[in-house]
Formats: sequence, structure tokens, C-alpha cells
Amino acid sequence: MRRMLVLATTLSMALPLVAAEPATVPYPEGYRQWTHVKSMTIQQGHALFDAFGGIHHLYANKKAEEGYRRGKFADGSVIVFDLLEAKAADNTVQEGERKVLGVMHKDSRKYKVTGGWGFEGFKGNSKTERAVGKNAATACFQCHTAQKGNDYVFSAFRK
Repeated sequence: MRRMLVLATTLSMALPLVAAEPATVPYPEGYRQWTHVKSMTIQQGHALFDAFGGIHHLYANKKAEEGYRRGKFADGSVIVFDLLEAKAADNTVQEGERKVLGVMHKDSRKYKVTGGWGFEGFKGNSKTERAVGKNAATACFQCHTAQKGNDYVFSAFRK
């Protein structure tokens, strides 16, 4: 009986910790075949240059594409920003190595704490090495709260 009580107490204490663990965002296979939303370059002098300086290409899956049109993103929407080094060569700016692949994945139930969006950054060309992990609330969502009126999304289709 005492063993059962200890086991029940241990489980009741551990379950909330497991439930509080943030859901992981999957790597977005095939994202370069999705809709290209826009490209931009963050240059030296911009407030976000140290973290995000370089060339950004943004992609949206079908659900996110519809979300851009409607202004509200359905669960299953995925937005990717592919951040590459910007290399100057022969009076041009060219893509260099990938710095990070940023992902926003909409799932209202899994990512309730971060506005219904899961955030992740995959380092370099890795599909497994995560840059954000459990820190999504402070590393990503904290800035995205400024875009609450746009369903936490900064980007828009180019007109």
C-alpha cells in the first residue's frame, strides 16, 4: 500500500512537468516548393542585424498562403524564413551559407502559450539541431506579440 501511495504521489508530481513541456516544431520538409511570400535583406545598422542579418526568403504552405490572404491563419499553417549570409561579390549581393531556418507552425492547442504558434530555428543546414527549443516564448514570441492584430505574423505578401 505504501509503495502505491509513493508511486501515485510521484506520478502526480511528474505529470504536470510533462504537460508543461512545449511541443516541438517539426522540420518543414519540401518548403522550397511552397509559395514564396517575399525576400528581404537585413543590413548592418538595423536593430536585428546581429541576430538576423542577411538574406531572408519567406515561404508559406497552402494553409499559410490562405492565412496571408484572409489575415487569420488556420491550424496547420507553416511559415518558413530561410536566413542566408549575404555575400558581396562583383558588385552584387549573393546568397552565402544558411545561418538558420526559422519556422512558425500554427496549432492552437499545442502552442497555446505562444499565441497558437510554435517557433523553432534549425541551425545551418541541420534538420535536427535546434536553436530555439524550450525558449520560444522569450526567443521568438516576445517580439511577435507586437503583431497580435496580424495573428502574430510580421510578413505580408508583396503587392
